[in-house]
Amino acid sequence: MDKKPPFHPGGPRPGAPSGPRRPIGQRRDPRQQKQAPNNINEHIRASQVRLVGDNLTPGIYSIQDARRMAVDLELDLVEISAQADPPVCKILDYQKYLYQQKKKAKEIKAKATKVVVKEIRFGPQTDDHDYNFKLKHAQGFLQEGAKVKAYVFFKGRSILFKEQGEVLLLRFANDLEDFGKVEQMPQLEGKRMIIMISPKKK
Repeated sequence: MDKKPPFHPGGPRPGAPSGPRRPIGQRRDPRQQKQAPNNINEHIRASQVRLVGDNLTPGIYSIQDARRMAVDLELDLVEISAQADPPVCKILDYQKYLYQQKKKAKEIKAKATKVVVKEIRFGPQTDDHDYNFKLKHAQGFLQEGAKVKAYVFFKGRSILFKEQGEVLLLRFANDLEDFGKVEQMPQLEGKRMIIMISPKKK
């Protein structure tokens, strides 16, 4: 039976990879674990950069000078436009910058309202009573901020009355001009002629 190699305290464990070990207590740079959205400080590879901002004289600087300025201000050199020639950088508190960017993205998302589309269906031979009933519904939808997708459905040979359907939809849009504006003129898609009406901004 093969004997296991002797274990020496303080020495490498059997089978452990050779090479220098990271001292105990030394943590990995978090930027090595998760790549930052921007190149910062020593991770900026350009030989010169264009500095912009309020706390310095804007202009083109060597990367060494730009890093030195950031160190003197106890801030970070942040590459904000890597595609420019030379890259555009700012000297700022990077953690604060990331927080502000995240906060701004949340505010934009909160302000972005979900678009609601309400559908109203007509037949090519819709009578006045049915038309007025649906017109009132459309007025309510537009007042609530929803878009209205009105369409005439042509069943079988009723497609022969497509011009009549177009006239109906144009009349519908005209009767709603105080509540909305036409986003898409009547357009035939398969067996349906569709018009899109969006609410007027208050």
